[in-house]
Amino acid sequence: MFHTIQFPHEKVLVVIVNYRTADLTINCLRSLVPEMLLVRGIQVTVVDNASGDDSVPKIQQAIDAQGWGDWVNLVASPHNGGFAAGNNFAIRPALESDCPPDYFLLLNPDTEVRPGAIRTLVNFMAERPKVGIAGSSFELADGTPWQITLRFPTLLSELDSGLRLGIVSKLLSKWVAARPSGNKICQADWLPGACMLIRREVFESVGLMDEGYFLYYEETDYCLQAKRGGWSCWYVPESVVMHIGGQSTGVEVPNEPPERLPKYCFDSRRRYFIKNHGLVYAAIADLFYISGLILWKIRQAIQRKPSFDPPNYLGDLIQNSVWLKGAR
Repeated sequence: MFHTIQFPHEKVLVVIVNYRTADLTINCLRSLVPEMLLVRGIQVTVVDNASGDDSVPKIQQAIDAQGWGDWVNLVASPHNGGFAAGNNFAIRPALESDCPPDYFLLLNPDTEVRPGAIRTLVNFMAERPKVGIAGSSFELADGTPWQITLRFPTLLSELDSGLRLGIVSKLLSKWVAARPSGNKICQADWLPGACMLIRREVFESVGLMDEGYFLYYEETDYCLQAKRGGWSCWYVPESVVMHIGGQSTGVEVPNEPPERLPKYCFDSRRRYFIKNHGLVYAAIADLFYISGLILWKIRQAIQRKPSFDPPNYLGDLIQNSVWLKGAR
């Protein structure tokens, strides 16, 4: 029995937000070239998020030299408002246009799509009109698979994240934030913003991404708003994307020692819990996480376990907690 290969005609706007990663952005665009033959309605908007370097001329030169101008548009944001703001800078005018896209693909500049990745997501969504968001599986630059599905953060997941004790993680398995997913299509609470295909109707019903987040938790928040609006999120591992990670921020760069986390990481975490669960819940979440982390630090010292946390992580977490910062 032969299966007909589907070549979607839906309009897809790919949004790539660049911040001082011109070379990676160009490589990402190059990886999209084969997808143009598989999904005939792809257009790309590259948003330069006020990089302040040579990103704009360098990317534009590559677009002109490679003849990508008929499907890639480079725009410059006047200020760096973060990941959500950068994506909204491209999504907002597209939604307001006379012929808006059927789907929006948020794609990090430090990614390269593997053959058929976008077609797989579009076909999956086209066959399931109630699915609002779909995401790919990832692999590292060396080909190592990173196949994880994610749950929304809760009090118990925060306790588990801080405590890092195997027996507790088993007892709290229903609440552990990240779990291995393998090659099975499954529903997820939220998906990494490195590659998310979002149906246009989700933006029309839920609104744009929350620009109150500078970086981190914005995609978690958006998937939660979509769920509350009646849309589901799905993990589609047949769609594969290579993701390096941490190239724009310097946070969590593979094979490099961790650096101290910037303040916006903690601000985003605090905003997520207060916005979605209230001040009291956020305070308890901080208490659980900090208490678990203190117990981990004690066990780490006694058992002489190595530390993989960023420098001054516990102190920064306490300093930026709801207990000291309140609702700010």
